[in-house]
Formats: sequence, structure tokens, C-alpha cells
Amino acid sequence: MNLKLLRNACQICGIVIGVLVSGASVSAQEKGIGDFPKLSAKTDWPWWRGPTRNGFADNAPVPTKFSNAENVVWKVPVPGRGHSSPTVVGNRVFLTTADTAKQIHSVLAYDRADGKQLWQVEVSQGGFPEHNHAKNTEATATIASDGERLFASFYHHDKIEVFALDFHGKIVWKHDAGPFRPRRYEYGYAPSPLIYRNSVIIAAEYDGDSFLVALDRKTGEQVWKTPRPKSISFSTPVVTNVAGHDEMLISGHEQVMAYDPGTGKQLWSVPGTTFATCGTMVWDGDIVFASGGYPKAETVAVKASGDHQVLWRNNQKCYEQSMLAFEGYLYALTDNGIMFCTRGTDGKEMWRMRLKGPVSASPVLANRHIYWANELGTLYVFRPNPEKFELVAENKICTDSFPSPAICGGQIFLRVGQAVDGVRQEWLYCFGNTKQAEK
Repeated sequence: MNLKLLRNACQICGIVIGVLVSGASVSAQEKGIGDFPKLSAKTDWPWWRGPTRNGFADNAPVPTKFSNAENVVWKVPVPGRGHSSPTVVGNRVFLTTADTAKQIHSVLAYDRADGKQLWQVEVSQGGFPEHNHAKNTEATATIASDGERLFASFYHHDKIEVFALDFHGKIVWKHDAGPFRPRRYEYGYAPSPLIYRNSVIIAAEYDGDSFLVALDRKTGEQVWKTPRPKSISFSTPVVTNVAGHDEMLISGHEQVMAYDPGTGKQLWSVPGTTFATCGTMVWDGDIVFASGGYPKAETVAVKASGDHQVLWRNNQKCYEQSMLAFEGYLYALTDNGIMFCTRGTDGKEMWRMRLKGPVSASPVLANRHIYWANELGTLYVFRPNPEKFELVAENKICTDSFPSPAICGGQIFLRVGQAVDGVRQEWLYCFGNTKQAEK
């Protein structure tokens, strides 16, 4: 992986790269992740889209070919239903889930070594919305961790409630972040918590008093709160470093916007994308990318420094899924399963390849391979090559796959669903190079 690019991508997380060349990896013992010394950039996947927040894993070898019987370290059943991705810290893997029949929200912990369920904590009961989108769940937001606590957000009782738990499952604090009751589009809730320095940031956007709010990580007390437009959208905000300072990026409401993550103050805004977006914005240097899919389709590139010029637009959409920007190029697997490689500076299409959709999961770059799943349970592995599409493997895991993978420490963690005779069961897989592990 290009050292300069990864260092830029990781700057906001404070990841200090010790020795990183092709085939080498960060020493987990040398450095943590910036403000989070108990986290490892190599062995942990502590929040949505991983340590870099941009979908980049480290260079540890991970399998490119796997199935429900090949390169499986372990697999365990997951109770309930959810689309949250695995969060991996130390020797534990965490998920959220929901029992829709009993209207219970829970947080789960598994042993990383063998998949044994360590605990399940019910954090709330009742108050589930009457309606939700068929592709959404009551446990879609991914847990974020600072290495000491877990932060989970849920929609119930017409509000967004945030919970902080310790690694033993004890609720440290809970906070009513604000009202949330969509009326026009009753499609549920999706944004994941975003950790920035001493705060955890929550987004809630609907046809009411939408907001971004920052809560103190230790106490849950409100640090700042900023209004957002009154319209439904689902994107998780992300923090990166542009022109030497931190910016929090979010799309939606036909805008690409940046905020100061320390104060919630708006920094800039340019017209772009659509009213509703779901994917998290990505970046390459000082170019940021966003995509949306309702009611129209658009992907846009914006120069995030200087005069914030829109560099290009096209009519492709990645609505639910995020994209991946790497070494000057944007990789986008659209809703209907067409893979595009686009040059970041001017929008030139390098190539396109028809795969198979629909697509909800977001990609991960690991050991110079991109891992990307569709909703049908197929996970594609290909090389990031602007000259041509290079498929490495096409892995069939299950009957459906909505959550994104977590890849760290030479392992792939994937939450999937398997339907047998009309009965659906969720599973959590850990894949690894099992032959190497046996040596």
C-alpha cells in the first residue's frame, strides 16, 4: 500500500506508521490510534469503516478465497436481526441486534479466538417504530469503541438513544440524543456513532428537528448540538484532515457539507448529490467524494480545500453503500451491480464491469485487494487497478449479506444471513488463512 496515501488517510486518527512497506504491517505494540492508545491500527476494527475511517485495513495477509466451509476459523449463530457490522477490539468482537417480536435492542460480545458468545445485554425494550424499510433493521448502526467503552445508538420510543457500555457489558451511561419520528418516509434509522477526541457524535435526520450532536465520551453530557435540514437522510458523518485541519463531512439534502467536529460549526457547503444519501463520504488527498440515490442518482467530487470547487459529477449512484478512494481513483459498485473505476481529479471513467446487484455493503481494502459483497451473499475480491478490472475471487457465503466486513489482524469478520426452508438465521463468521494457522 502507498505509504504517503495511507498516512494521509490515517492522519485524523493519529495513526503513526512505524515501518510499512509492501507486505509489512504496523506493529500493534508500538503505537495506538492517536487519542486512543488502547486501540491498535493493526489488530482492531474499532468503528464504522475501520481505523482510517476510509475503509482501509492493514497489509496483513488475509484469504481471498473463502466460503461457509473454506478458511473458516469459526462461525456462530447471531440471535435476532441487524445490519450493523462487526466491531473488533482486542480479543472481542461486538455487534448490535434486535428482537423485533419482543422489541428488544441488545449488544453482543464474542470471544475473538473461538467465537463463543461472552454476553448479551438488553439495553432497551419496547417503542419500536411501526414501520421500517424492508432493507433496514432495528439494529443497523455499527458500534464505535474508544478502547475502553462501546457506544451504540438505537431508534425507539420516537427518539435516538445512545448507550455507553464497558467491555463486560455494564451500561456506563445512556443519553436521549433527541427526538426522531419520521412521518413522510418511515424507513428507520441507520447512522453509526462517530468518535472524535473526547466526544461521540450522533446524526439524526428526518422530516422534523434533525441534528448532529456531540456527547462527552466519559459522561454522556452534551458538548454541542447543530441543526440539520428537515428531511430524511441516513449517512454517517466522517472526520478527515484537509489542508491541515480536521473536518467532519456529511452528504444529503442535495449538499456536500463540512463541519468543525470540535464545535459543530458549519465550515462550508456546496450543491451535490441528492436529497437522501446513505453511504459515508470518502476522500483521496483533498478531494472528497459523495454519492446518493433518491430521488435521483448522482456521484460528485469536490475539492475540499481552497474555494471548494465541484470537480465533476456523474449520474451513477451508490445509495446505501459507501465507495472506496485509493491512489487517485474512485471505485464504486453501484446499486445494480456495475463496478466503476473513475479518475478522481476529473471524473474520467477508466473502466466499468457488470457484476451482480443489488448492493448494500461497503468495501474494505486489505493487502491490496478490495473486498465487496452484494446483497445475495456473494463477496467479490478484486485488485485496485485503474487499467482494468482484475477479479481475484468470487466467494458465495450465504443467502444474503448486508453488513460490511471488518478486516484486521489477518482475519475477516462478516455478518450474514442464511435462509433454510423459509427460516432465516444470522451468522457471524471469522475467516483466516487456516492452513497458515496450522503450521
